Amino acid sequence: MIPIIDAHHHIWRQQDLPWLRGSMAPRIFGPYEAIRRDYPVTEFKDDISASNVVGSVYVQVNWDQQKELDEVRWVDSVAEEAGLPNVIVGYVNLLSEDAPQMLKAQSAFSRMRGIRMQLHWHEIEMYRFASAPDQMNLPLFRKNLALLQDYGWSFDLQLFASQMADGAAMAKDFPDITFILQHSGMLEDLSTEGRALWLEGMKQLADCPNVVSKLSGFGTFIHENSDDHIKDVVDQTISLFGAKRCLFGSNFPIEKLWTDYSSLVTSHRKALAGYSQDIQRSILHDNAMRIYQIEIN
Repeated sequence: MIPIIDAHHHIWRQQDLPWLRGSMAPRIFGPYEAIRRDYPVTEFKDDISASNVVGSVYVQVNWDQQKELDEVRWVDSVAEEAGLPNVIVGYVNLLSEDAPQMLKAQSAFSRMRGIRMQLHWHEIEMYRFASAPDQMNLPLFRKNLALLQDYGWSFDLQLFASQMADGAAMAKDFPDITFILQHSGMLEDLSTEGRALWLEGMKQLADCPNVVSKLSGFGTFIHENSDDHIKDVVDQTISLFGAKRCLFGSNFPIEKLWTDYSSLVTSHRKALAGYSQDIQRSILHDNAMRIYQIEIN
């Protein structure tokens, strides 16, 4: 069985996450009472135990503002004790004048590999995270984003189809930064028109050699683990980006709302079953090792 690098998962403490502590505001992934609690690395290890996962990438989970360094410090301490995650994608507000100092502070942790600042904006308010659709075009954001080059870090890019043209332009402006597209561009509108808009945006992103796509989070808008949906998006993404620019991620524990880890992995393995063993290994293991600079002893 081909080993897996989980290139997108979270562990968390409820006490650190305002969106888990506060009132039950609607979320794009639906009712979330089941995950409104601690999700420790021990539970993550239990979840992955039957799936031949050999490494993982932690992606930030929006701790309280001004605590982004605390998040990296805590995750690093967990990794030191538990052996997972192998590397960390942290958060820095790239619209802050203090961003250079925060980037430097986080660079003290050897597991740091990149930054995610969620830029996705949508006309539907419940889908919206960023306060405006074009934050990536602001001069201060661009100035701070450029600093990732000093650390050799990637940027986990999260946006919707309507923002993909701007995302592609940004990637072209920063060819030395690897942009890791979250959840294959978050296809949220499954109508003919919605799919066409997503596909056109994905083509623009795929034209940028420094953009890769994470095959993850496919249950976000349909709230189920669907073999057919996963295969549809996986096939289209691979056809656009190529097998060397796609990588698997679980988005756990969010997907835990409607499936278990083994079932999720099985669905992705089914989607990839028609491809060669070399391609499957690239997507499930090798690409994440290369892109996130993971070393496993």
